[in-house]
Amino acid sequence: MVEKFLLLALFGIAMAYVEGVVVVYLRKALGIVDLELNNASLNKFSEQYLFIEKTREVATLVMLVSVALLIGDTWLDKMVVFFWTFALWDLFYYCSLYFLIKWPPKLTTIDVLFLIPRPWIAPVWVPIGISSIIITIIAILLLTSIL
Repeated sequence: MVEKFLLLALFGIAMAYVEGVVVVYLRKALGIVDLELNNASLNKFSEQYLFIEKTREVATLVMLVSVALLIGDTWLDKMVVFFWTFALWDLFYYCSLYFLIKWPPKLTTIDVLFLIPRPWIAPVWVPIGISSIIITIIAILLLTSIL
């Protein structure tokens, strides 16, 4: 069971890095300065690019749900797999951006967390904190053999 969750962690971290790289390229292509706030950069997106970005977010969720459905045995297991992989992806997405372009410069930096169904805007400590809590809870449950 632990091996399965370690492989899921590897998948989530790799997926986060790929998404971080895509965002770096997207910011460069749109002329967004590395330290510019993402919520301020929303104005640089045309309606077409906002739609494309939303479809990328949907595709990300489809990948995470697909992995959970393929790997989980019960519905509870599928939910745990989804939240574990989602939390690792979300946490390491910000780690990837910081590693690649030193963004966000601080945890209080405001970001656009999601665009669907409408923009969710909050400081980056919010998703980092929630993801860290989810990872910790699942790891404790896994290591104490509750899962």
